[in-house]
Amino acid sequence: MLGGMDSAHPASRPRDLALARGRTVVGDYELTFCSDGTYLLDGGAMFGVVPKTLWQKRTPADAENRILLGLNTTIVRTGAATVLIETGIGNKQSEKMQQIHQNRALLPASLAAAGIRPEEITHVINTHLHFDHCGWNTTLHPDGAVTPTFPNARYFAHRGEVEHGHLQLDRDRVSYLSPNYDPLIESGQMTLLDDESIRRDPAIVQGISVERFPGHTAHMLAVHIRSAGPQGSERRACYIGDLIPTAHHVDPTWVMGYDLDPVTCIAERKRFLAEAIPRQWLVLFTHDHHTPAARLSLNDKGRPNAAALPLEPW
Repeated sequence: MLGGMDSAHPASRPRDLALARGRTVVGDYELTFCSDGTYLLDGGAMFGVVPKTLWQKRTPADAENRILLGLNTTIVRTGAATVLIETGIGNKQSEKMQQIHQNRALLPASLAAAGIRPEEITHVINTHLHFDHCGWNTTLHPDGAVTPTFPNARYFAHRGEVEHGHLQLDRDRVSYLSPNYDPLIESGQMTLLDDESIRRDPAIVQGISVERFPGHTAHMLAVHIRSAGPQGSERRACYIGDLIPTAHHVDPTWVMGYDLDPVTCIAERKRFLAEAIPRQWLVLFTHDHHTPAARLSLNDKGRPNAAALPLEPW
């Protein structure tokens, strides 16, 4: 049970607390789903102008209007590289913020349960640099030192995210924590991408590339995974980040209060769905604790629908 929540309420009883969530394959690549655990955010903020009478049918809130969210990390083994996408909240939250979010800091234990050593990660990709997406980029030690969690990895983020975070604007400065990325930039371990470099060569490694989808932040990246399928076909997956944070947000207009530009976010969701649905991409959700991956389709009313992908158990 999450501390401080009503144990009788559905939002307080996550159905799956397994450290290693499961695995699947995309073509020749193996995808492993790990987690930094769960945390709590205000349901109204997560669904913006959508009335509670509608969103609570999809995901219930507790007595304080909080909903349960996941912190999903995907590890992609290509044969030549081991790529980790997103690193959760981490262990740098203040006591006050831990009390608010009830986060669990489980990613190291989750990776260990999946048999993945931090030293074997070759690349780390952050879709953006909000605290709940890059927290385990680095580890805070009892003596106050901050070191890379993945010592042999090259890290990647968009330069615009860093520049925006350094502004420390009233609107979102709480979301940008310098120790999550600045030490990596200073050491040269983090590569900062920009729109020109992405246009020139979007690939991080063979088969894994990034594409900017603005709206939630101005420079948020999606991560595309492409691998060969049978008879020369291609298999695709996409870690879409906070453009569509959970399976409950696949409706293009169900944007978040946290989105800096909701109108752009709606347009970018439509652009994404126009490719992902007809091409049958596997969509990877960053904050859906119960549905880390899903196939999308249109229902009989023409609205997007997400069907959870069954994962291979451990």
